[in-house]
Amino acid sequence: MKRFLISLIFFILLILVWAGCTGELAFLGLNESLWSPFVLPSPQVVAQYLWDNTINGKIPLSMLITLRRLLIGYAIGLVLGVPLGMLSARFRSVSDTLGVLALGLQALPSVCWVPLACIWFGQTEAALLFVVIMGTLWSVLLSTQNGMRSVPPIYARAARTMGSSPLHTLVFVTLPASAPFVVSGMKQGWAFAWRSLMAAEIYVSVVSGFGIGQYLHYGRELQRMYQVIGIMFIIILVGLLADKILFSPAEAWLHRRWGTDKE
Repeated sequence: MKRFLISLIFFILLILVWAGCTGELAFLGLNESLWSPFVLPSPQVVAQYLWDNTINGKIPLSMLITLRRLLIGYAIGLVLGVPLGMLSARFRSVSDTLGVLALGLQALPSVCWVPLACIWFGQTEAALLFVVIMGTLWSVLLSTQNGMRSVPPIYARAARTMGSSPLHTLVFVTLPASAPFVVSGMKQGWAFAWRSLMAAEIYVSVVSGFGIGQYLHYGRELQRMYQVIGIMFIIILVGLLADKILFSPAEAWLHRRWGTDKE
């Protein structure tokens, strides 16, 4: 509760500073904006934009479209990344080839995949999914590989002593023991996928539906700074909710389960 109150007070102070810079705190003598409203709109204007477009259904609809793209691309990235990470951790030849490739491609900014996706797939949903998969795959692969290598070798030796086959040891001993690190990689992969999709939606416009990233792009094109800031708030909120509701509790439980927590 104390941590929540500290965070709440901090963000309230940030909003008050923002309001003061836009001249909305007249009772404190701050009734003149430091910047033009076209450059820095007030919190009230941004909140009104978010409220109006939530009530009329535009933001919820665009969020559903964006989350559908994100979940599909992220799921494909997980399905490919986890097994490839297991192979890379198990076989040195895979680590020296695919692992090195993944390390290089992970350092590539997600937006760099957008031109390639547009040339290969055009202005289609496939282009958006390709960028999300590329943003997820390599991060998950490397995290799975590093997580499995962090498992003490005594686990595998004990399993083999009791008659476990190499495949059985890999799937039922090494992988569960590395689960806390794999979940951490999944969380990182989610963050990369989210950023990748935002970059893709800014540059790829498809007729099947406008996502959150496309509203961000049109806000810039139409010089609606209140729209840009409002959509940025939504992007940040989704990222925080995914971390606090999904990944952090699972990660903490697994670390406690395997005795790898630092507390």
